Amino acid sequence: MPKLKSKILVVDDNAGIRSALGILLPMHFAEVELIASPKVLMEAMRTFKPDAVLLDMNFEADINTGNEGLFWLSELKHAFPDVQVVLFTAYADIALAVEGMKRGAFDFVVKPWDNAKLLDLLEKACDKHKHKPPMEQSDSTMMLWGKSEAMKELRKMVDRIAPTEANVLITGENGTGKDVLANEIHRLSNRSGRAMVGVDIGAITETLFESELFGHVKGAFTDAYADHIGKFEQANGTTLFLDEIGNIPLPQQAKLLRVLQNRSITKVGDTHPVPIDIRLICATNMDLPEMVKDGRFREDLYYRINTVPLHLPPLRERTDEIKTLSMLFVKRYAEKYHRLTKGISDEALRLLQRSRWSGNVRELQGCIEKAVILSESELIQPTDLQIRASELIVTQPVETLVDIEEQTIRNAIKRYGGNLSLVAKSLGISRPTLYGRLKKYGI
Repeated sequence: MPKLKSKILVVDDNAGIRSALGILLPMHFAEVELIASPKVLMEAMRTFKPDAVLLDMNFEADINTGNEGLFWLSELKHAFPDVQVVLFTAYADIALAVEGMKRGAFDFVVKPWDNAKLLDLLEKACDKHKHKPPMEQSDSTMMLWGKSEAMKELRKMVDRIAPTEANVLITGENGTGKDVLANEIHRLSNRSGRAMVGVDIGAITETLFESELFGHVKGAFTDAYADHIGKFEQANGTTLFLDEIGNIPLPQQAKLLRVLQNRSITKVGDTHPVPIDIRLICATNMDLPEMVKDGRFREDLYYRINTVPLHLPPLRERTDEIKTLSMLFVKRYAEKYHRLTKGISDEALRLLQRSRWSGNVRELQGCIEKAVILSESELIQPTDLQIRASELIVTQPVETLVDIEEQTIRNAIKRYGGNLSLVAKSLGISRPTLYGRLKKYGI
C-alpha cells in the first residue's frame, strides 16, 4: 500500500518487537515513534500528536494480567478522547483485549502478528481519527415487542395505561429489560416532552438516601458545601423511575411513602416543603408480596406504588425475540467496533435459542457483543458465542448434543487453521481431551 500521511506511536517494553516494528511501520506511515515505557506516554502524546497508538497490554516482567494496558488505555481516552488505540496482546489476554474495546479501544492485535492485518488495522484507526463520524444515536432504549401471548397482552396494557398518571410497578428477573419498558411507558405518556429521571435505588447508601432523592441545603451536614437538588425535584413535571425498589431499607420506606402521599419533599437541613409533580414508575426483581408478609416491605407503600402491576417475562419465555434481538445487537456492535459482521449462522442461531439465558436480554447482549469482537467472518459462528454445553436447555435427543459438539470442534479447527493448541484453548479443554474427541468423531 502507498505510504500514508499518518503518525503512529508504539508503546512496548520488548526491544525485539520495537525493532521489528521500527522497520515495518516507517515503510507505510509518515512518522513512527517507539517508546519502551508508558511512563513517558502522556508526554509523547503531547509532543508527537499521533493519529493512532499501538499499546502493549503488559509492561511489568513479573505481572502478566493486562491490567497495565487497561489502565493506560483509560488514561489515554480520558486525556485524548479522539486518539485511536490499538491494543497489542498475547493470545491468553484476548478476554482483556475485549474488555479494552468496551472501554474505547479501536481494536486489538494478537502476537505474533500478521503484518498485513496489523497495517490494515492501523490504517483504519488513522482514517477514523482523521474522519471522525457524527455521533450515533443509541437504540438501547428501544422496546422490542415479541409475538408471545404474554408480550402481546403486556403491550396492550402499556398502550392503555401509558397516557394516564397511574403509578406503575414493573416486575421481572434481572436483565429482562425493565428499564427499557419504563422508557417505553414514558415515551407514550403525556410527559414525554421531558426526559425521564432514573434512580438505581440499590446503588444509594442508606446514609445518602434522603439527600439523593429529596436534596439538601448548604451546611445540612459535613461536606454539604452547596445546595443539592434531589431526584424528585429533578423529575418535577416528568417521570421518575425508581429501579430496584425492593432494596429500600424499612426506615427509608416510611420517608418515601410520606413524600408520595403528600406530593411534596423537604430537603435535608431545610423546613420548607417543596411541591412535586411526578409520574412514578418502579421496578424490582424481588417478590414484594412475600417481603410484605415477612415484614421487610411496608404494605401501605407496596399498594401506593402498585397501582398498575406489569410483569416482564424472562427471555426463555420469549424465544421468538432471540433472533431479532441478536440481529439488533449484531448491527449495533458491528458499527461500534467497525466489524464486517453482518449476521448469525443458522448453527449459531440454534445455539442461541437453546441457551438458558439466566441473565436474560442483558446476558444475550453481552454474548453478541463479545462474539462480534471475536468473529473473523461475516456470520457469527457457534465458536464465537463461547456458550458451554452446561448452559444449554436439553430439549433434543442426546445425539443432537453430540452433533453440536462435533460441529463446534470442526468449526474451531477451521477457524484456527488446524492449530490444536489454540483449538483446545478456545474450547476450554485440555489437549488430551481434545485428542480424545478427535478420535471419537474421526476428525
